[in-house]
Amino acid sequence: MYHPLLVFDGDTDQLITAVLRPGNAHGSRLVVLVVRCLVRRPRQAWPGIPIEVRADSGCVVPRLTAWWEDHDVAFTVGLIPNPRLEALAAPLLGAAQAQSAAEGGAKVRLAGEAPDQAGSWPRPRRVVFKAEVLAQGPNTRFVVTSRPDPPLAVYDWYVDRGEAENWIKDDKSALAADRLSDHRFWANQFRLLLHAAAYWLLDTPRGWLGATAAAHFQFDPLRLRLLKVGGRVWELVGRVRLALAASHPGEPLWHYLAARPGRPVNNPG
Repeated sequence: MYHPLLVFDGDTDQLITAVLRPGNAHGSRLVVLVVRCLVRRPRQAWPGIPIEVRADSGCVVPRLTAWWEDHDVAFTVGLIPNPRLEALAAPLLGAAQAQSAAEGGAKVRLAGEAPDQAGSWPRPRRVVFKAEVLAQGPNTRFVVTSRPDPPLAVYDWYVDRGEAENWIKDDKSALAADRLSDHRFWANQFRLLLHAAAYWLLDTPRGWLGATAAAHFQFDPLRLRLLKVGGRVWELVGRVRLALAASHPGEPLWHYLAARPGRPVNNPG
């Protein structure tokens, strides 16, 4: 069993890196090393550029939060609920339950904040919490953050990291990134990088199709509609010519790609 560490660009959904770890590794293992490398390059090119990390509760360990604060990296990281945190959110949850009861059992979602200092933290940090009343019952969630935004905006921004689950599903289900069956660890790390390259190769044209329905395709239908089709390719001196069947259902997508702004245009001269 392995426990890969995947880092995505939160704005473009692009997979930045994929690092293989043993299956019994904690979620925070190697995160400092990877983030240090990822932060160094843009900071060298653009000193002072703001960088922010959004991660799940496996990354809320003292070494990580201290490194982010020391290197001016903003962060919003999930917290595992515990009795102390539940006590912080109890008044807000009570208000949400009262509001839900007054509205005939309607769904109510409130957010609040409080300073908190876990036993391993050197100082108090800002903890934002959500108190929600659903048909299934009450639901509370917690994040620790350096962001100054209002509590609900912080929590909604954090929840958007759930989209990464779909990107990971693309990598595993459509590209078989979990096929790490070599008996050597480093061979499997190389396999994982090949799967990451395949991700980039499919995600790039999906980004180019941003004004079409295909921009929201998962990789399986994208590959079947756009690439895994019968056709004929001529590689000429200055261009590549593609011939597809007249009834090819993905033909409009190829026309869109050919006409997209920014596409390199062959210069006859």
